[in-house]
Amino acid sequence: MATDQELSAFLASVERRAFKQAVFAVRDDEAALDIVQDAMIKLAEKYGDKSAAELAPLFQRILQNTIHDWFRRQKVRNTWVSLFSSLRDDRGDGDDSDLLETLEAQVGSESAESSADKVERAQVMHIIEQEIQRLPTRQRQAFLMRYWEDMDVAETAAVMGCSEGSVKTHCSRATHTLAQALRARGVRL
Repeated sequence: MATDQELSAFLASVERRAFKQAVFAVRDDEAALDIVQDAMIKLAEKYGDKSAAELAPLFQRILQNTIHDWFRRQKVRNTWVSLFSSLRDDRGDGDDSDLLETLEAQVGSESAESSADKVERAQVMHIIEQEIQRLPTRQRQAFLMRYWEDMDVAETAAVMGCSEGSVKTHCSRATHTLAQALRARGVRL
């Protein structure tokens, strides 16, 4: 059974990566924050009694299910919104801040790195994020869990609800597609 401290440490360690995963899936920062928060709450409420070793695959499964639930709700909302869109005004809150930039700035500064290197790294990361968003859903999920979440094949298969062979196939296709796309955009591998 995970202690409160272990659960808190786990949630703190996966927060940023889970946010990125959700942003890649839904392409909306605010919705992604809500999704991650909901997934964390569900993990704490329903599975806080599990061992620390079980938290990572459980959280990934909860996160993926929460993303799927968001898409289901959006489909229903979009039906109603399209019917009533002419009756309401669009509101603009004027907040132009980008949460991804804020989070990246807090990670830590590398003062030895030159400005040119920082700009180049930021541009490459932006290109990579764009290309990851273009991957098919299953390939993107497998790629992010295996290489960003550092989950093994068995854990990824359990979270995705598929065979280990399928995970390997999705990852292989994703890496080949990404490599081709990055080369085509001039990124040196």
